[in-house]
Amino acid sequence: MMTLIARTFRSPRHTTHYWEAGPADGPLMVFLHGWPQIGLMWRAQIDAFASEGWRCVAPDMRGYGGSSAPITTEAYALNELVDDMVALHDHLGARPAIWVGHDWGCPVAGALAAHHGARCRGVVLISVPYFPEGFALPSLLPLIDRDLYPANRYPDGQWDYYRFYLTHFDQTVGDMDADIPATLASLYRPGNPASTGQISPSALLTLNGGRYGSAHRAPPMAPDPALWPPADFDALVDAFRPRGFRPANAWYLNDAANIGYMNAAPDGGRLGRPVLFINGDWDAICDINRSRLGEPMRRACQNLSLANLPAGHWLPLERKSEVVEAISSWLIAEEL
Repeated sequence: MMTLIARTFRSPRHTTHYWEAGPADGPLMVFLHGWPQIGLMWRAQIDAFASEGWRCVAPDMRGYGGSSAPITTEAYALNELVDDMVALHDHLGARPAIWVGHDWGCPVAGALAAHHGARCRGVVLISVPYFPEGFALPSLLPLIDRDLYPANRYPDGQWDYYRFYLTHFDQTVGDMDADIPATLASLYRPGNPASTGQISPSALLTLNGGRYGSAHRAPPMAPDPALWPPADFDALVDAFRPRGFRPANAWYLNDAANIGYMNAAPDGGRLGRPVLFINGDWDAICDINRSRLGEPMRRACQNLSLANLPAGHWLPLERKSEVVEAISSWLIAEEL
């Protein structure tokens, strides 16, 4: 087991806390977490790749963990998140890296590759595909499976939760902050094959009056130790206690700015570097095999590889070693 070293990079605009392992002169691999995570979620993947000689770095993204959490909503726009990673990359020596993203980390990795291609050797996107026009509701709604989600009943399909964050932001934050350990335990559940082809709970927030309905708080629930090792889950809870979910949820509030940023990318946001997308077969929101969600990515990536794993949305936690194997096979095949 490699030892993860906690480090902090400070600049006038931002402070980034990050975890590092592996030889300082090894090829660079940067892991970008999403919502609602911290850099420690990549422990298994960092351990594997650092042991193979990679220099692995996993930052706490803006608003999370030990990194800065600005007050304004605009501070969580995609251009700010990418600029954080550009500054961190410079601090790390700026050698072209393999950028690995999960969930909201995927839009950041994709945008960085689109705007700063020279910083990338390749990109791995896990669970959330690449949207060259921006990961934003206007980009997502045309791709909804209207057989499963008729527009008259589910206008926003599985993205209803996203809409609810926009329309009921303070309530959403308050409901999640009411019992932070229970909220995190309730969110991190493994995928279920029986959920395929069924209405996702994420489509029901508006109908139910919130993620937790009239209770306005998560039910008491024990965390799943198969996903987060207990000590890491405790660290996750501790990371959310000082600030709650407001900074993390603010990532959802910048659709117009994010679309504008992606529209300004060179070559229409097309990615010339090799891209690997790892799909969860039982991901009720983002699975690309039973929806059109992968179409923009297929059009925009010059060299796209696909891998499928039997899991839900939390692939790096649900299928720790299989994610490593998928990335390793791709690195070999692409001679990266």
